[in-house]
Amino acid sequence: MKIDWDRRTCARRGHVTYAPDDPRLRVRLRADSALGEVWRCLRCGDFVLGAPHGSGPAAEAPLVPRGKVLRDLFILRFLAAERAVRGVFIVLVAVAVWRFSNSQDAVRRLFNEYLNVLRPVFRHFHYDLDHSPVVGTIQKTFGYRHSTLLLVAALLLAYALVELVEAVGLWYAKRWAEYLTVIATAAFLPLEIYELTEHISALKIATLVLNILAVLYIAIAKRLFGLRGGRRAFDEERRSASLLEVEESAGLAGAR
Repeated sequence: MKIDWDRRTCARRGHVTYAPDDPRLRVRLRADSALGEVWRCLRCGDFVLGAPHGSGPAAEAPLVPRGKVLRDLFILRFLAAERAVRGVFIVLVAVAVWRFSNSQDAVRRLFNEYLNVLRPVFRHFHYDLDHSPVVGTIQKTFGYRHSTLLLVAALLLAYALVELVEAVGLWYAKRWAEYLTVIATAAFLPLEIYELTEHISALKIATLVLNILAVLYIAIAKRLFGLRGGRRAFDEERRSASLLEVEESAGLAGAR
């Protein structure tokens, strides 16, 4: 089922109407009804009862996202939400590493106490905790120096900051955020591929696929790095999506 992004957005945010000074355009965007004057919405094209939300020169009309632009904005906001969740999670991990670095000996003693209690239980189910990869990894972390753990916490916080900045920028469809997302995500792809060679899991595969698709989609759809005409072609496409621009072209064509 095809989604009508224009009407879907108007249903949530309301219509956007504008009265241009040019009478040739004004007559194409205005009509009379039994209930009064109606103005054509710049987003969905439906006529809306009541006075226009704004008026003035056509060049100063609001640039209203429509069609493909709205779909792209929805996808960007989905990616922004994913980045925000990931950023918050990494912050929590960084805080946990920092707190662990300050009480490493106490945590080690507590872990060993629980390990001694749970060892007979797991042995009953024929599982040797002393040779468990998970237990081995945890025990390795106890050997890290305090300064090393603090460095890890700082790096995690820096990574989380990048993720959160990406999230805010993508939510508001900032072009710098699109560049940042593509560069930062692509930079971590080799690491994600390497992790898959060490251990394959459904979550790692899904994360890798999502990040590859995000890089390709943003770079191509947003015409980054000069792709498909670059910034100039992107701006022209955005302007051509405005209904008022279409009506202006039609009016000028009719005048000729």
